Amino acid sequence: MQPKRQRPFQVDRDEYPFESHWFERDAVAMHYVDEGKGVPVLLLHGNPTWSFLYRKVIKGLKGSCRVIAPDYPGFGFSEHPPDFGYTPQEHAEWIKALMAHLNLDLYILVVQDWGGPIGLSIAAEQPDRIAGLVICNTWCWPATPKTRLFSCVMGGPLGKHLILKHNFFAKVLVPFGIHNDRAMIPPVLRAYADPFPTAESRMGNYVFPRQIRKAASWLRSIEQSLPRLADKPVRMVWGMKDPAFGTSRVIRRWKAFFPGASVTRVSSASHYLQEDCPEQIVTAIRHVIDQLGKCESTRKSK
Repeated sequence: MQPKRQRPFQVDRDEYPFESHWFERDAVAMHYVDEGKGVPVLLLHGNPTWSFLYRKVIKGLKGSCRVIAPDYPGFGFSEHPPDFGYTPQEHAEWIKALMAHLNLDLYILVVQDWGGPIGLSIAAEQPDRIAGLVICNTWCWPATPKTRLFSCVMGGPLGKHLILKHNFFAKVLVPFGIHNDRAMIPPVLRAYADPFPTAESRMGNYVFPRQIRKAASWLRSIEQSLPRLADKPVRMVWGMKDPAFGTSRVIRRWKAFFPGASVTRVSSASHYLQEDCPEQIVTAIRHVIDQLGKCESTRKSK
């Protein structure tokens, strides 16, 4: 049975009209959205976001597939495990446990921000379970000079002070990473800030930028494992106004591993492109679903 849990804060029902589901592990509840039927599509968020970030994508996919969008421990509606380090490796273990709980044997993986390393680390371990990939403004390699500088600032003493004392990542960097001013209405901004009411609740926001440097060997291992996924259908949707990843150089690095990937460059989208261009992400996911259907039809006709 589902554990009975209450959402720790309220969100606008029109923005986020989904039923809550809970996965309990070691007496800690992880929250996730599970909407629709058909091909499972797993949506993984980054820092400091949660399943709310994908709400427009989930709505756009209505009737097309089964959409699963978890909140990492300590993010969104999920609880904070005791003695938890909030490292991406620990989050990946939670996602793997959720997948086992849901019996996800074959699914499409959609990743953005830290969802990239977290999701692709799992995908590379279990490539036979990956039906296709949609990659959005992310990375999975050791820090470049630009991302190292960001890590040193936001994952250092100054960033720790700003994040823990002032909720800086959720209140300042999230709006900065959204290009569409019309998306930044008060209910949306509150939904990103409200999961982190105390300094203790914001520790995961601080650990993620720190891990850009500290998880270098883990990130390198993910990049080296990408050839295991080279035969998968891949679509990329890229916000070109993203100050971290919105460059042709980053796209070329991904294309070196997935040369057949179709890339949709969105000039009017920034880092949190789920807010700026959800329609393009929905289209990319639908293309992967259609491609899977064609492959299945071809297989059956032989």
